[in-house]
Amino acid sequence: MTVIQESRVGSEEDILRLYRAHLSKGRATLAELFGSHMEVESSGAWLTTSDGERFLNAGGYGVFIMGARHPLVVEAVERQLRTHPTSTRILLEPTVARAAEALVSVMPPGLDRVHFALSGAEAVETGLKLARAGGFKRTVSMNGGYHGKTLGALSATAKEVYQRPFRPLVPDFTHLPFGDADALEAELSAHPGEVCVILEPVQGEGGVVIPPKGHLKRVEELVREYEGFLILDEVQTGFGRLGEWWGADIDGITPDVLLTGKALGGGVLPVSAAVATRKAFRPFDKDPFVHTATFSGQPLLMAAVQGAIQAVQQERLVTRAMDLGARLLPRLTEIARRNIPDLLVEVRGRGLLIGIELVEAGLAGELLIELFNHGVVANHSMNGSAVVRFTPPATLDDAEVAYLLDSFDRATLALVQGIARMPEGGN
Repeated sequence: MTVIQESRVGSEEDILRLYRAHLSKGRATLAELFGSHMEVESSGAWLTTSDGERFLNAGGYGVFIMGARHPLVVEAVERQLRTHPTSTRILLEPTVARAAEALVSVMPPGLDRVHFALSGAEAVETGLKLARAGGFKRTVSMNGGYHGKTLGALSATAKEVYQRPFRPLVPDFTHLPFGDADALEAELSAHPGEVCVILEPVQGEGGVVIPPKGHLKRVEELVREYEGFLILDEVQTGFGRLGEWWGADIDGITPDVLLTGKALGGGVLPVSAAVATRKAFRPFDKDPFVHTATFSGQPLLMAAVQGAIQAVQQERLVTRAMDLGARLLPRLTEIARRNIPDLLVEVRGRGLLIGIELVEAGLAGELLIELFNHGVVANHSMNGSAVVRFTPPATLDDAEVAYLLDSFDRATLALVQGIARMPEGGN
């Protein structure tokens, strides 16, 4: 077990002081709830704190489908770092071309134009701008959907608490119930040829909300019938997370734009992309300067993309995500129903995107802390605050699966015991 020397990182108190002084007082307070641990090292499914404690990382908001510091990704990035990490963006540069080729090769058919960015929100902005440039001035997104917090992306993220401080937002956005094809048809039919629809195959931040079977196919049919524009936000669900390369593959659809990110950088560097059909991408083809970013497609990032795709393919991580999800979901469900039946609403998931919904948000927070106390990092859900979310790597071995299940078992028992010890009327 590695113990990182305190002199390299500073004491916990010192780092908390710096958070409060220069970053976020709220973030510092949140860290204190988890014991003010400092993560300083990671490898595979594990992260290590400054005092040498190890935690199984089943969180990371979907970034670590191949775990941390996968050798193929690290090797590709290190090789690029030693030669040409940042380009002028004036001359031809091979790594971005090869990364685009590799990404298109695993996309649904017909998606063959790529714009690279850094964050998922930037990819969302790219998709929304392609729609606007193509003449689609109205946008429909879904209640509970999460698309980021830049101004355009926030306009699509239907969450009052995030939107309120920044209004007025981008005009002509409408929010509909997720999975309601009739409501979508009413909106599309009222404005034929004008509507861009953006949605996720499964709502991750919404709390792992899965639409009715065949819903994505029906959405695609309606968008085509009423001459709309379809953006599929796979920033969290894509790259194997659902047990398919893309959520689009589950229903066999091809959107006008598919958005990817998080895992695209191999858990090493921040990269995202909007991948479009030739028709949808036409406004960007006409003018190479109409939508640009200094660090779009930089060589170091593109090396990470190529390494990540290679890792997924060589280790069959898409299939492994499907198989692991099929093992974990019923076992997590059984444990939750046995240990916390009165606190549980539902366990649901697809592939390695799994949500545990409790009867109230406060209990989800307590469960996150108990999981951490038992050696597992998980996530809350920003648009589904009563849902604890597991997004573990597809590289988990049998021992790590057993560790995750045992920790969940002990954490849920501890949750019940903690409630039992509360004084009557306590919170």
